[in-house]
Amino acid sequence: PTAIPFIVLIIGILIFTIAAGSKFFAPFNLSLVLQQVTIIGVLGIAQTLVILTAGIDLSVGAIMILSSIVMGRLAVVGGVPVPIAFTLGLATGAICGMINGVLVALVRLPPFIVTLGTWSIYGALVIYVSRSETIRFQDIEATAPFLQVLGTTMKLGGGAVLTYGAILMIVLAVAVWYMLSRTAFGRHIYAVGDDPEAARLAGINTRGTLIGVYTLAGLICALAGWVTIGRIGAVSPLAGQNANLDAITAVVIGGT
Repeated sequence: PTAIPFIVLIIGILIFTIAAGSKFFAPFNLSLVLQQVTIIGVLGIAQTLVILTAGIDLSVGAIMILSSIVMGRLAVVGGVPVPIAFTLGLATGAICGMINGVLVALVRLPPFIVTLGTWSIYGALVIYVSRSETIRFQDIEATAPFLQVLGTTMKLGGGAVLTYGAILMIVLAVAVWYMLSRTAFGRHIYAVGDDPEAARLAGINTRGTLIGVYTLAGLICALAGWVTIGRIGAVSPLAGQNANLDAITAVVIGGT
């Protein structure tokens, strides 16, 4: 069963190759596809960690937008130094994820119910914090250009164009793979997802592992918020309209 998503992917590639010919494998086209999936890819990495614990997180899109708004408003509107605003944005994502983890691990509520509720709460916070105002590209460029750095492109051979955001996604994927396959915490994640009771009897702190996973997922969602700013060049609560779709897509990516 684990090979089915890979087989479907290969079939899809073959179909597009036949339909588009050599254009599909053109360096520019492949790099463009990579740029377009960067945001969803980062969210998918966060969702993968949660799914490995036999859970689910429907709030990843809302956490992403909320973190980006905290970064943007503190740096541009509030006049907070960019490093501090950026750090607080990352902390916002981690705290939101930790709240999800506490409710799942300590209160013992189902992950689907917890994250469905927090998705609504974080979505409401997006409107409250942003005051339904969009921070323009020009304002961010003048005050906090660091927040847009992931949208910077660099040209590669063959006409390929890659953004720093895409590079961050690849680095995150490699880092998470290493953590899951080469560290004790990664082994604990697999054990908790397979059988929490057996993991507990084996001496694993199952509650701490769950809280740590959801917190890490929230932090990665905050990084996705940074990628979002670089991708669109602005900070807008309207981007939250697609947060639910982003969450569902990330579930699919994480599940595969």
